[in-house]
Amino acid sequence: MKVYRFITGPDDAAFCHRVTAALNKGWELSGSPSYAFNGKTGEMHCGQAVMKTVEGKEYSPEMKLGEQ
Repeated sequence: MKVYRFITGPDDAAFCHRVTAALNKGWELSGSPSYAFNGKTGEMHCGQAVMKTVEGKEYSPEMKLGEQ
């Protein structure tokens, strides 16, 4: 099965570490990152889609995708 996640957060080192951790767990980048300005906080936020193929499992809405 293919699994999809969209990682989001403020544009800071913590966001980059979250994406790096996902890559090191076998996730692959899917498309370009996105950026948006949060007018309430005055911060830039970014997001990155990642995908992973997981063998031997079937999809269920109850799964925690980040743990795959």
